[in-house]
Amino acid sequence: MPGLEIFQSLWAMELRRPDGRERSQEESFEMVAEAGFDGMAIDLGVTDMATALATRPLFERHGLGCMINAFPASIEDLRPSLHMARDFNARFVNIIGLVMPITVEEMIPVVRQWIDMAREEGVAIQFETHRNCITNDLFATLQLIDAIPEMDLCADLSHFLLDREFRYPVSDGDHALIRRILERSASFQGRVASREQIQVQLTFPQHQKWYDLFARWWEEGFRLWRDRAQQDDVLNFLCELGPPEYAITGADGYELSDRWEEALMIKARVEDIWAGLEREG
Repeated sequence: MPGLEIFQSLWAMELRRPDGRERSQEESFEMVAEAGFDGMAIDLGVTDMATALATRPLFERHGLGCMINAFPASIEDLRPSLHMARDFNARFVNIIGLVMPITVEEMIPVVRQWIDMAREEGVAIQFETHRNCITNDLFATLQLIDAIPEMDLCADLSHFLLDREFRYPVSDGDHALIRRILERSASFQGRVASREQIQVQLTFPQHQKWYDLFARWWEEGFRLWRDRAQQDDVLNFLCELGPPEYAITGADGYELSDRWEEALMIKARVEDIWAGLEREG
């Protein structure tokens, strides 16, 4: 039966408080393991390769799986991330490609070269739906996946909702566009946006409608994935609530909510969605 793994982002464990208090990496790994997460994601956009490679003993000590978010600024720039993924036995490398041609026609060979490189290195890759990268725009991404059938997506839908400023309630037409993304999504990320903010506080009542919207999209995406999954396939879901300036802060510079508690909320909700789908059969 297909399975589910829920990861937490190491970047999302950062506090970035005005008083300078910060968790150690050891403390972050301990918290994630004790909370029952299946793994941790390393974000190469916020850490250098040497620091990232030094986390390997922490993965092994705490029995956590690895996922890698890579931000290649050239075609060849992806290769070190693929080598790290092999060494860490990472589930896959999630590409936020910083090679950004203007036209879709120019984007296609970029994506194909990264796909060819990953095959050569024997590493699974996905392309995250993300702003300020090659999948910056929903419409261009839809054209890319039409042109490249083997292009798998990692669906962080917060970027597309914000980028297109979807109104609430989301129209049938916009839902249909998101469904096309979900049909090609091989993994998912957990962040909730509104049409004007990339990351809203899950515990605030005014944001409940957005949280419910994303939960419905996750459920639809999980169901679509299960329909095409093989018996032993595993779906990866990454909780990725970013620190300031992703997280909104007050005038004192401190966050308005507890992101760790919100990550646990997302984890529990995703587990409930998955359990409901398993009951459906």
